[in-house]
Amino acid sequence: MKAGMRTEDDVLERIERARRRKPKVRETRITAAHGAGGKATQTLVEAVFVDAFRNALLEPLGDSADLVLGGTRLAMTTDSYVVSPLFFPGGNIGDLAVNGTVNDLAVAGATPAYLSCGFILEEGFAVADLRRIVASMRECAEAVGVTLVTGDTKVVGKGSGDGCYVNTTGVGLLPPDRALGIHTARPGDVVLVSGPVGEHGVTVMLARGELDIEADLVSDTAPLADLCARLLAVPGVRAMRDATRGGVATVLNEIARAAEVSVVVDEDAVPVRDEVRGACELLGIDPLYVACEGRFVAVVDGAHADEAVAALRAHPQGADAAVIGRVGPDPAGTVLLNTAFGGTRIADLLVGDPLPRIC
Repeated sequence: MKAGMRTEDDVLERIERARRRKPKVRETRITAAHGAGGKATQTLVEAVFVDAFRNALLEPLGDSADLVLGGTRLAMTTDSYVVSPLFFPGGNIGDLAVNGTVNDLAVAGATPAYLSCGFILEEGFAVADLRRIVASMRECAEAVGVTLVTGDTKVVGKGSGDGCYVNTTGVGLLPPDRALGIHTARPGDVVLVSGPVGEHGVTVMLARGELDIEADLVSDTAPLADLCARLLAVPGVRAMRDATRGGVATVLNEIARAAEVSVVVDEDAVPVRDEVRGACELLGIDPLYVACEGRFVAVVDGAHADEAVAALRAHPQGADAAVIGRVGPDPAGTVLLNTAFGGTRIADLLVGDPLPRIC
């Protein structure tokens, strides 16, 4: 037993030593893994971009930057969308772009207000498809009360793109006294998810038609501003993050490392639809690592856990919200998963991505 404990401690110490090393990109060329949201993405961001542009506003690496301009507190975020296929059950690249940017503002506690939009179009792309995408963006923007105020269009040669890429930047208003951040998580807090996980990633993967798997699934892409506002009416909300690239597991690792705490998750408590679970089992992937586009992870003071869950479940988008784990003191910076089989394992960041090009 003692030898086993020493082995476990040795493993955790080796993991911690590796994390303390200065990030370094060892590859000489960019690979698909660098855009997957896991370890390779984190290393690229920290070793190249943060190292080059280092400043106090950038370094928190939140879903959006917290800015003060002329005495007004703002949140600002930007994202690029390269999903393939462009149209999938439940949505398309247009509503994905608006919802994704609105959600980055909403989980920061901001009220979304304005968007910019940049299109990179491939020569030969159908104008009718472009109109469908733009119409979806307009409908989504109107639904959440944001206005698209500026943009840009570029056309690249045939074969140099993938039909259509979209970049959106969003600006929202932050209350002067709101202070959210994953670094504020502390032992005794609970971790919630706002609904079933993995639906977007699995839907997009099946929509490609490369696998002989059929499932009655649609993407969960949706704006989260109203649901986030409902949760923020509850005392003790520490942080929210939308679980996009890298899924819920990646967000949990970000929380554990930023706050220097442990996050212990009960696998059975994580809401996953049967269709998603079945597809993931066939493919040998974990739903916790599959992207969502209409779900968020929240850290809430444990004393207000029931109130937080009730607030989410009172909204249609949060009907299946659940507490999936708790924050503890040790081992700091680590996510532990209590499995359905009664064991415990470390749920670390992935190196690559089992589902490329999903957002």
